[in-house]
This record gives sequence, C-alpha cells and structure tokens, in this order.
Amino acid sequence: MTTLITTADVSTLVARLGLPRLLAQMVEYVEADFRRWQDFDKSARLAAHSDVGVIELMPVSDAYEYSFKYVNGHPKNTLEGLPTVMAFGVLADVHTGQPTLLSELTLTTAIRTAATSVMAAKLLARKNARSMALIGNGAQAAFQALAFHHLLGIDELRLFDIDPQATATLAAHLEHRSGLKVILCGSSAEAVRGADIVTTVTADKTNATILTPDMLEPGMHINGVGGDCPGKTELHAEVLAQASVFVEFEPQTRIEGDLQQMPADFEVTELWRVLSGQALGRRSEDEITVFDSVGFALEDYSALRLLRDRAAELGLGQTIGLIPDLADPKDLYGHLVASADAAAPARRAA
Repeated sequence: MTTLITTADVSTLVARLGLPRLLAQMVEYVEADFRRWQDFDKSARLAAHSDVGVIELMPVSDAYEYSFKYVNGHPKNTLEGLPTVMAFGVLADVHTGQPTLLSELTLTTAIRTAATSVMAAKLLARKNARSMALIGNGAQAAFQALAFHHLLGIDELRLFDIDPQATATLAAHLEHRSGLKVILCGSSAEAVRGADIVTTVTADKTNATILTPDMLEPGMHINGVGGDCPGKTELHAEVLAQASVFVEFEPQTRIEGDLQQMPADFEVTELWRVLSGQALGRRSEDEITVFDSVGFALEDYSALRLLRDRAAELGLGQTIGLIPDLADPKDLYGHLVASADAAAPARRAA
C-alpha cells in the first residue's frame, strides 16, 4: 500500500516540530544525500515550456529508492488565485517499482529550497555574516528569511520587492521575531548595500538583472534562487564573472540557471564536492561567492524521505489504495470485475 501525506499533514508536522526544527532536519537530510552524490542516477529535469510558464518532472534514484517531483512555475497564477508553484512527489521501491509514498510538495518545496540555501551559505558565506538582503518578497521569501535567521544567525533583513504589498505581508510575518531587525528598502541597490548575504528569489520568467556588478561588495555571498529555467535570470553576467560560482547539478544549471548567460567553459563547482572535501568553498574573507540555485531532484528525494520518516514517527498520513491489492498478481481483469461486482450493490443501495 501507499502512504499519502497531504498539506494538512505537513502543517501538522510544522505545528508539532516547529518550523526551525523542521528546517534544521531538512538541511541535515539534504547534506547527507549530497555527500553520497555518486550513489545516485541523476539527470536534468524534463520541462514542458509554454508562453505563460513551465511544467516539470524531476527524477532521481539510488539503488534502493526512486523519486520524482511534478512541479510547475506559472508567475501569473496569482492573478487567478493560484500559487505560482504547485507540486507533488512520489517515493518508490527500486526493487519492485511499488510507490510507497505520495506526498504534497508545494509547502515542502518551499522548506527544502530554503534549507538548500542555508546548506550552501554555511559553506560559502563569511562565518560572521549577520545581515541579508532579500529581493523578491513573495511565496518563498518567508521561508528563506526564517531559515537564515534561525539556522545561520541572520539578525538583520533588508527587504525589497517591486510589489510593496508583498513586502508588507512578509514584514508582518516577521515583525514579532525576537532578535530580528527588518528594514524595508526602496530599491534592490538600497537593500544590497552593506549586506553580508544577498538572496534573490523573484518569479517573473524574464532575463532580468536584479543584481548588477556595481552592487557587489567584497566578501558578499549571493544566493540566486529565482533564475531557474531557460530565459529566466536574475544576476547580470558580470556578477558571475567576478565571483566564484557554485551549482547543484552542472548540466542542469548551465541550461536553467543564471549560468545560461556564460560560455560553456566558464568554471563552476558542484556543491557536493565542497561537502565531501574534494573542493574548497569560500577561500578568503574578500571573495565574492554565488550559489546559482535552480533546485535539483535530489533535494526532493531528501525532502520526501524526511516527510516519510517524521510522518511515521508522529502517526501522520493515511494508507491509500493507489495500486490494486491483487489476490492473483497475474489476473488484473479478474480483480477489476470482482471489485466492480462488489461495488454494484452499494451503488444500488445508495
């Protein structure tokens, strides 16, 4: 049978564990899987693009478990009362192909994306980083803000969005957080000025230059989170040229990330190599570092494992008949007929 985890289950999980604890556990799970990077069969996600957005499938597997995520990105959805990003995912047993978990991933993707940003910043930002500019204050922003506050000690957040209401909503979510100063800024340049870390998480599917080279300061670390598909960027190419650039899965990031602007031989480092000690992260206090984050399937594999483990411990989720329970595994038609016959009296009684 298959376990179903719904949005209500994830909300209950957050209520019982607390979001900071869940974020910390997500970082641990993602780090653990990145450290065994070579164990996984990896590929870039399969994307179906349209004029208004993209729908993607993101698969990955090791020798024991296979996972995939279905996810979209439609920036104009908010005008129709829908989230820009919606997602669900599956874990399956490699030995049998049986799906063991079907889960919501809309809420969980926001948590795992923030956790991945923290994982990168732990390796790439200066150890004394305390201020962060957060440009793009929509659905993902609160998760980024709280993850960096609780897990990395960020105590000053500088906010900017072209939509003042988005900034106001985010500021309202953060206003009662102890030890966190929130500053509302009038431009990206104002937000970035003096920030140790800059996180860009905008939604528009366009070749934007949210961050330009004149905004760079020595020692700055940049999380470029919003540029995540062909034709969608946030960082001016010269920002990358002046920085040490780190990525998740290089073949995917060269197509989808801000890296799409750079020549094929532009040097980058996959993050797993830093985690495993095969490459250096930050090399000096003055070095500018960029994490060109596009989101990779392994992070969703980690997130699904975490959901499964915590749900089992806390008694969350429900068993569903996603796959027929066959008396004779070779007689699928017989099972269908028997099930239909059993259902008929119930329909007549109704």
